[in-house]
Amino acid sequence: MATIHRTTMTPGKLELLTGWLPRQSWYAGGAERPELANAGGFRLDDPEGAVGIEFMVVVTTSPGEPVAYLVPLGYRGAASEDLPDEALIGTSEHGVLGTRWIYDGVHDPVVMARLGALLRGEATPQHQSRSDTPDPTVTVHGPRPDGGFDVRVHRVLRPADGSAIPSGGLVAGWTWPDGTAARGTFATVAPR
Repeated sequence: MATIHRTTMTPGKLELLTGWLPRQSWYAGGAERPELANAGGFRLDDPEGAVGIEFMVVVTTSPGEPVAYLVPLGYRGAASEDLPDEALIGTSEHGVLGTRWIYDGVHDPVVMARLGALLRGEATPQHQSRSDTPDPTVTVHGPRPDGGFDVRVHRVLRPADGSAIPSGGLVAGWTWPDGTAARGTFATVAPR
């Protein structure tokens, strides 16, 4: 189980994402430097203990309609030669673990393998900010996929009711800036 350290990260995750997010092709906002808030998410454990895995939801708090984004994060203790340069969100100094290289998890094979394991029912989602605490609010709808499948991560999140959730969809929640809770599809699967 992942250990959540009560410490600082400099720069913080929101600070790194504020500069990174607007450069992504799927970014739906207009501001060059959006105001962001952590709105939810969950963690997965890497059985090898090498990569910290977080599925973080951030919402824009700038004027206008808020937008929710899902950013899978892979935290590594060293730069990865196997990941493309554009996958690096940035580096941060962790108060306990030292320098962390933070990658966009859709490019990180460990992050995506653990997401696939969750969709197959072989991994347990963990609370975003509590050590050793499963998060039962993160659910997979419909039958668990088996065999080969591709995973599509939904970057821009939209609230969905139960009837709009596809079979095999990974569903979790977040909170809008006004305090309203929402749930939606974070990822879906498709056969290869």
